[in-house]
Amino acid sequence: MRTQESELLGFAHEAIRLSREHVAQGGIPFSGVVVGNGRILGTGFNRVREDNDPTAHAEVVALREATTRHGIRAVAGATLIASGEPCALCYLAARYAGIGHIVHAADRRTAARYGFDYTSTYSLFAEDPADWPLKVTALHLPEAEEPFQDFLTQNRAG
Repeated sequence: MRTQESELLGFAHEAIRLSREHVAQGGIPFSGVVVGNGRILGTGFNRVREDNDPTAHAEVVALREATTRHGIRAVAGATLIASGEPCALCYLAARYAGIGHIVHAADRRTAARYGFDYTSTYSLFAEDPADWPLKVTALHLPEAEEPFQDFLTQNRAG
């Protein structure tokens, strides 16, 4: 086994340990670990129930901690290790954060067997939001571009 593979295994074991610890405290069995340059930059577990926040998925919480502690640049190219395969939201958050590698221990089918079936989320991003079962309204206001123009003006001056 190569050094990189053994490091990944070590961090994956840490993600599973975090998940088990969170389950013992009454939480959901998902955790995330952001790793860069051989060290942990941030960790998180699913806090949706605790924080009453539908975006507080384990991977997102780990990314928030990593970027808060080390900055967004430290996360670019880093590895996100998840105890369970990320849902579409978490894959997208990792992509926007610049994560270079995602590793997961349990896949989506395993999670589904334990009551966490989020496989339908993957197809959601293949659809245009206008076709989603939620109402989307585009208001074409003349001043809608002003914040973008302000941003460009301020960033050109600096």
